[in-house]
Amino acid sequence: MFKKRNAGRIPLAALGALLLLFLVSPLVYFLFQLPWPDVPGQLTDPLAVSSLATSLLTATIATILMALLGVPLGYLLARGRFPGRGALTLLIYLPLVFPPVVSGILLLLLYGPYGPIGAPFANVNLELDTSFIGIVLAQVFVASPFVVIVSRAAFEAVNPALEEVAATLGKGAFAIFWHVNLPVARAGIIAGLLLGWLRALGEFGATVVLAYHPYTLPVYTYVQLSGTGVDAALPIALLSLGVSSIGVSLVFWVERSARLRRAQ
Repeated sequence: MFKKRNAGRIPLAALGALLLLFLVSPLVYFLFQLPWPDVPGQLTDPLAVSSLATSLLTATIATILMALLGVPLGYLLARGRFPGRGALTLLIYLPLVFPPVVSGILLLLLYGPYGPIGAPFANVNLELDTSFIGIVLAQVFVASPFVVIVSRAAFEAVNPALEEVAATLGKGAFAIFWHVNLPVARAGIIAGLLLGWLRALGEFGATVVLAYHPYTLPVYTYVQLSGTGVDAALPIALLSLGVSSIGVSLVFWVERSARLRRAQ
């Protein structure tokens, strides 16, 4: 029986291996094609360092904003029962399926120098586009759905009985959220925030439309690719892959730590 069951898994393993090969082969080939002698000079270039710093700073600011705004929204969707809840959920999902350039156009219409929000700022020489603010706006728009969706799932996994016990002790709605739901759902929320940070860090399409300058790391990679060629973009791509790998490792570490705590 054991051998028969394992034999039945062979076709599934073969199909999975094909996808794994498809996903891994570009990365392996990239490492062989990388002009390693040029990497140190490319990565220490002031523009590369500046673009990395811009991406890290703006993605962190965007993540803080997403935590302040997206986590409470995820909680309301998980626990609230109100008219239009389904429509609100649909609106939150929409930025995930918009083509990135379309997201940038929508933001430009609103926050650009001729938009209803951007124009008053532009009139006093505080343009929201082509600035750090524009980059953060683009990052929050494309990445916040990740935070909201993951936070909602984390809050839905909290046992409602814990809330009922807190309510019988006289705790109000905000106290229950802060002292019961938030600590219990913490691991899932942190994982969602890390995913949001990674999505913001890698944002290109909306950013290049709304805030081409200052360069973020994805935009600078595109500038190198379009202006100098593939070889010049490869070291910058390596930098992006390194930063992304660290972020993904942190997500796995948070999830593994949460599983170990639950198993104890």
